Amino acid sequence: METAPKPGRGVPPKRDKPQAKRKKPRRYWEEETTPAAVAASPGPPRKKARTGESRPPRSKSAHIAQKSRFSKKPPISKTAPDWKKPQRTLSGAQDPFPGPVPAPLEEARKFCRIDKSKTLPHSKPKTQSKLEKAEAQEEEASVRAARAELLLAEEPGFLVGEDGEDTAKILQTDIVEAVDIASAAKHFDLNLRQFGPYRLNYSRTGRHLALGGRRGHVAALDWVTKKLMCEINVMEAVRDIHFLHSEALLAVAQNRWLYIYDNQGIELHCIRRCDRVTRLEFLPFHFLLATTSETGFLTYLDVSVGKIVTALNVRAGRLSVMAQNPYNAVIHLGHSNGTVSLWSPAVKEPLAKILCHRGGVRAVAVDSTGTYMATSGLDHQLKIFDLRGTFQPLSSRTLPQGAGHLAFSQRGLLVAGMGDVVNIWAGQGKASPPSLEQPYLTHRLSGHVHGLQFCPFEDVLGVGHSGGFTSMLVPGAAEPNFDGLENNPYRSRKQRQEWEVKALLEKVPAELICLNPRALAEVDVVTLEQKKKERIERLGYDPDAKAAFQPKAKQKGRSSTASLVKRKKKVMDQEHRDKVRQSLEQQQQQKKKQDMAMPPGARPSALDRFVRRAREGGLQVDP
Repeated sequence: METAPKPGRGVPPKRDKPQAKRKKPRRYWEEETTPAAVAASPGPPRKKARTGESRPPRSKSAHIAQKSRFSKKPPISKTAPDWKKPQRTLSGAQDPFPGPVPAPLEEARKFCRIDKSKTLPHSKPKTQSKLEKAEAQEEEASVRAARAELLLAEEPGFLVGEDGEDTAKILQTDIVEAVDIASAAKHFDLNLRQFGPYRLNYSRTGRHLALGGRRGHVAALDWVTKKLMCEINVMEAVRDIHFLHSEALLAVAQNRWLYIYDNQGIELHCIRRCDRVTRLEFLPFHFLLATTSETGFLTYLDVSVGKIVTALNVRAGRLSVMAQNPYNAVIHLGHSNGTVSLWSPAVKEPLAKILCHRGGVRAVAVDSTGTYMATSGLDHQLKIFDLRGTFQPLSSRTLPQGAGHLAFSQRGLLVAGMGDVVNIWAGQGKASPPSLEQPYLTHRLSGHVHGLQFCPFEDVLGVGHSGGFTSMLVPGAAEPNFDGLENNPYRSRKQRQEWEVKALLEKVPAELICLNPRALAEVDVVTLEQKKKERIERLGYDPDAKAAFQPKAKQKGRSSTASLVKRKKKVMDQEHRDKVRQSLEQQQQQKKKQDMAMPPGARPSALDRFVRRAREGGLQVDP
């Protein structure tokens, strides 16, 4: 049975009435359109019907404008930058804090290295623009460094006693029980009485440790994982040991000569020009190995080319006390007459001499900022000196027995080894000197101390003594964050090789070592003015008093480079001839005045020429 179709179903729509378009719903991130705009455009734009009219010809400028839309260079906008415009989020709200995060002013000042108070007098516009550009780059770099410091997650810790408890009475066993398992594993003892006493050295990354026993035992290991890299016996007394620019090379000061080994214990070099070496120091940014000897010589060896840079005769007897300033790479030597001398390979005489003690100097140490120096002597005095130009003692303390070894940590802690006791003093922070009133930590060892060093980037103190080696936990000693591009403890072999190439390309010449490294970037205005004055006196006129001649441009090829140079030279020669002519005329006039000043009856003498030359030289001669 057929049924009639319902109205509205199966019936084709009529063409004369346009079909109503469904309204598109508005999303929450879209702006609401005004009713006028909706009424103006009820639907999509319709295509115009083609007519017989011809299209207007396409202009060349329109074609160029269409091509410029795909240009790689974005068009320059004269409006405000995007970060200054109010930013809309997905919810439609505006960002209340547009733009980049402002950097703290104090942090930015800490990273700034340019002193804007000093200006260069009589600077040319080109030089002034270069200086302004360098200052802008330096300011931007300091702001970026200050902003990036906010991302450093680690913070330095410290040891604080409960209810006024003295931290010097806290034992290492108590610290090990309080810390986590990974930190507790960093405290250990090596019983090596058979080959002691021991000297030690940590690598710059703080990952590897080198040990050298007085009876010939040499070992290198990854002290974090306790993995031994090499272990040999050189069958000779070992006086000092030091890593070079990386953990792959090791310098050992043996009884007679200086030897270089690799991390497998293979002997690479025997440097016989460095004999009877007592102490070693390595300058990482200059690739220099500094050695002191029993004969009183301070020798600098360039390990990148294998040549002796200089050998300085200190003339102070046996040298057994040496330390380096990490800030300016100056070597500090302690002498038996109580003085500390500062040396640079560019100067054959000491840069400065400081009278520190009434007896011989036993130990010297300089902090990482190069601001403070600690010394100990035979008079049982421990002193802190200010190295910022004054070289005056800031504080001193009398110890029960003189400290034979001193060392600074990365955050300014000072450790002193006195017999079999190790005392550690702390200050207010990294930039402040340590307070010598009350020790921060104290520890007693199983033998007399023969070497001290804080491990970089770890709260660990390594102590070499007659009974072996001891690794102590010292909270707050090291920097918690490291630079992955400079000293990365977790770098691979490939990364180390790439870093070595970069460091060799950026090697600093040995001639630039001085007390104030910031003076290298400054202009010596006094010397510049003196040279200018001497030049004027030598030439008889000021060549910079008048602006240089600039020839005008001419037509028909007469402004070529050769013609411009010829015209400049012609004008310069003419000016020079005029100035020489004027100077000759002045000399003739002076000679006439001198002849007229002579008495009429006086005869010329053969000795008059000496008087004339003396007057020309500026000397006053009595008649």
